[in-house]
Amino acid sequence: MVKTPSSLSLTKRLSLLYDGLKEKAGEYPPDIIAVEKLFFGRNITTAEMVWQARGVILLFSAQLGLEPYEIKPSEVKMAVCGYGAAEKGQVQGMVANLLGLEKNPTPDDAADALAVAIAGLSMSSFDRNILKGY
Repeated sequence: MVKTPSSLSLTKRLSLLYDGLKEKAGEYPPDIIAVEKLFFGRNITTAEMVWQARGVILLFSAQLGLEPYEIKPSEVKMAVCGYGAAEKGQVQGMVANLLGLEKNPTPDDAADALAVAIAGLSMSSFDRNILKGY
């Protein structure tokens, strides 16, 4: 997880996000990248920051030559819980269960990111099996 101090300017935070992604990819080169598709929320200021961070992630994906899996929140819930309208607590519990964690991941953003990763892996496995003819 890449965390940036909220006290910094947006441009500095986006730069730190990019640097953090590069560092993590150097340690653990990704085979796939999954990002959650955005929907319009009520808090436009927060949504705007998320869109900009998402742009950094999409740029980073392109630089790695990876086409990211863009997954709707309902698809993430379906992949993790088997139910596209699952509640946040259900998703967190299933993430913990699937990953063998003793308790639900925190903060909520970390649990959400892990759920998106699980959904991306699920989609990736499905795509590979289709290509192999299974």
